[in-house]
Amino acid sequence: MKSQNVFAALIEPLQRAVAEEGYTTPTPIQQQAIPHLLEGRDLLGCAQTGTGKTAAFTLPLLQEMTQTKKTAPGGRPRALILTPTRELAAQIGDSIKTYGRYLNVTHTVIFGGVGQNPQVQALRRGLDVVVATPGRLIDLMGQGHIKLDQIELFILDEADRMLDMGFIPSVRKVIAKLPQKRHSLFFSATMPPVVAGLAKELLHNPVQITIDPGQPTVERIAQKLMFVDKENKDELLIDLITDHNMDKVIVFTRTKHGADKVVRQLMSAGISSAAIHGNKSQNARTTALHNFKTGKLRAMVATDIAARGLDVDGITHVVNYDLPEEPETYIHRIGRTARAGMDGDAVAFCAARERDFLRDIEKLIRKPISVDKTHKYHSEDARNATGAAARPEPKSRQGGGRRFSVPSSRGPSQGHSPRPAHRGGSFSPRRTSSPR
Repeated sequence: MKSQNVFAALIEPLQRAVAEEGYTTPTPIQQQAIPHLLEGRDLLGCAQTGTGKTAAFTLPLLQEMTQTKKTAPGGRPRALILTPTRELAAQIGDSIKTYGRYLNVTHTVIFGGVGQNPQVQALRRGLDVVVATPGRLIDLMGQGHIKLDQIELFILDEADRMLDMGFIPSVRKVIAKLPQKRHSLFFSATMPPVVAGLAKELLHNPVQITIDPGQPTVERIAQKLMFVDKENKDELLIDLITDHNMDKVIVFTRTKHGADKVVRQLMSAGISSAAIHGNKSQNARTTALHNFKTGKLRAMVATDIAARGLDVDGITHVVNYDLPEEPETYIHRIGRTARAGMDGDAVAFCAARERDFLRDIEKLIRKPISVDKTHKYHSEDARNATGAAARPEPKSRQGGGRRFSVPSSRGPSQGHSPRPAHRGGSFSPRRTSSPR
């Protein structure tokens, strides 16, 4: 692989846009992927969000659309990016707009939860690039508003998340409508068998790139663990945010009801915040995300709908108010900080009933998380909980319950072997110099 900065291989309008964003150093996935993509090679990328993969495929896409400029007929786009969540689709759309500001490449984003008429009108005008979630795309295909027979470049992002959300059948329907001759890119944080099989079907002689999620993302995160009784979590969270200069923090809860409750407590303490979860309308979620990005909100409280694909600059802290049921989710949550060259801080609260969840997490990351016993709500009962006292609460009491599912095929041997940095020091915001 060439050692020079790969941004030099981009056409001048893209170089100018990247420079104006203040980005000078490509991330590992950008350095490895961009040269191959500019040559038209299919690519299989094993990388999670926060590694800079969006720019790794967006920049070559824009260059390819420009250098092979054709007129896109109405309802027949030239490129399709398929992604699992509305938030991620919107963020990819923003990246296309940002990096393509000096190019005449047209695009739109289509997803559910909002009216389809503006999306249909955009498609009728003819577009180079469509960014879509599976559900709304399938709907518009069924109504005849979009056909995929002119697709030159297809990008499937977050394939394992597609599997988690039950979208693989929809993805296969989309792939079946693509022309045989095309340029294809496939990204996934992990490679369970179903996802690996899908990649094999989709790609032709692909370049394979694997970015260890622990390098550099997770290793740059200072992780702390705080044992606390359930009834004291709100006060501990308020103290942390107000006393430790947490300017932009994401708080993860296990349930939608829990997220709304935490927001009420934070607002009553004078901490600007909003919740983002599946029961919120798309407009409410979009507004909350915008206000968080622009600094109008100090805290965003989220369920795991935001654990994957949410890319917000400058997040200084992640707080696991509730520990997740699946240990892999912990990795995705804390990856919202330490994005693309930044450092970050992650705090995990652990009540007695979450002790088993903690053991699963520490088994996955292969190290204990550093315990902070200096806070005034420290609970020895939670720290020492074993047996029945360490098991999650019954479904009727916690408002959700532990989900029963097929055991995950993801583990340390499949891309989850981070080595967390256990360091002390004060919490502080970080900066970045690499594009998303």
